[in-house]
Amino acid sequence: MSIAPATVTLSDQFARTLPELALAWRAEHAPSPNLLVLNERLAAELGLDADWLRSPEGLRLLVGEHVPDGVTPVAQAYAGHQFGHYAPRLGDGRALLLGEVVHPDGGTRDLHLKGSGRTPFARGGDGLAVVGPMLREHVVSEAMHALGIPTTRSLAVVATGRAVRRETVLPGAVLARVASSHLRVGSFQYARATGDVDLLRRLADHAIARHHPGAAEADNRHLALFEAVVSAQASLVARWMLVGFIHGVMNTDNMTISGETIDYGPCAFMDAFDPATVYSSIDHAGRYAYGNQPRVAEWNLARLAEALLPLFAEDEERAVEVAVESLGAFRGQYDDAWSAGMAAKLGLAGTAPAPLVDDLLTLLRDNHVDHTSFHRRLGAAAGGDTEPVRELFLDLAGIDAWLARWRALGPDADAMRRVNPVYVPRNHLVEEALAAATEGDRVPLERLLDAVTSPFDERPGLDRYAEPAPEHFAAAYQTFCGT
Repeated sequence: MSIAPATVTLSDQFARTLPELALAWRAEHAPSPNLLVLNERLAAELGLDADWLRSPEGLRLLVGEHVPDGVTPVAQAYAGHQFGHYAPRLGDGRALLLGEVVHPDGGTRDLHLKGSGRTPFARGGDGLAVVGPMLREHVVSEAMHALGIPTTRSLAVVATGRAVRRETVLPGAVLARVASSHLRVGSFQYARATGDVDLLRRLADHAIARHHPGAAEADNRHLALFEAVVSAQASLVARWMLVGFIHGVMNTDNMTISGETIDYGPCAFMDAFDPATVYSSIDHAGRYAYGNQPRVAEWNLARLAEALLPLFAEDEERAVEVAVESLGAFRGQYDDAWSAGMAAKLGLAGTAPAPLVDDLLTLLRDNHVDHTSFHRRLGAAAGGDTEPVRELFLDLAGIDAWLARWRALGPDADAMRRVNPVYVPRNHLVEEALAAATEGDRVPLERLLDAVTSPFDERPGLDRYAEPAPEHFAAAYQTFCGT
């Protein structure tokens, strides 16, 4: 049974609560909308009828041309540090918040478009997006969700029928994205820069109500909000590191208050383990390299603390003191989350001995061992079959000695299979699928999605989805932001 358009209920809570951060705007016309991919499970979670979303009116909703009566899409204002340089006015240059959907869990979810056309925040950009990068976000965000990592999610990707000029002329597309919210560190930086402490307070209170309601009970609720964001980001980045995920563009406008991963631009999954790995074509200095991600997260959180200082205490010196103390918890929380995750990946109860982990990481780096393959094969070694792991190494004496130390601790092979994925969005397979889909062949995309959305279940016929990239591909691979 189809849902009539009038029953697609969206609220405008963000726009009503924070009008200073919401600019009413409309999506550009899509000449010929064509559904490329629809996330039926997510649609069902949100109470949206998949059949209606496939209809002409549903597609018009997904590209922003049809919105329910009484709802006005808005472009959100925010600031941000981009590669360490502060930009006081960024905002949704090619995106619109259609509104919020009530989720069955009682919370709300943003329904947000990406690639819907220029807004006054667009600066020199055209405000559009193309098929490949929007499908990349769909694939990677759904893979992250399947891995149990907090993330924004893709509801649909719709081709617009508009040609978009990048290095070449490419087919345009709009991504319909769902998130707990799109509040970010940059939102607070923007509010602080206005000098309006009331706006900053309202934004903080909105974030508490939306994401961290427990903070409302604290003596200093805004400091408690900051501490909750620190904790959420420590956990999130530890999870990235454990699966070898590289965000690629950890600017402050890409760090959420909810603790969800956002903005899958030049992202990638690491092949051979190396903390210095960088894939992004614009990260020339390696600021956002795999191994730098925890430090960058802490730096970003320091920028959030600076923005919130007027709410921490009336006395600035006292505000700085409590901010520094609260930020200081990040490293311990990150280390605890990462250490617990590594112990689980190694099949060990409690905490893995630090020398054992350090020696392993050195072996992986020095032998250029594929990160995902190693951890999955290690499960077989826990059961006594060490050959699948040994064949990944040139230093056989080194890995044999390490395996002996590790096996003496009694690793649990079954537990390891539950946390070490077989399938992640391998970079060469993602590029293959996106290139085919851009040319109109969606079969490789569908096969890749099938693999990465059930990442822990090894299945026949999917061997190539578990294999590392060919050496020549991995050596030269770069990712691009897609704007």
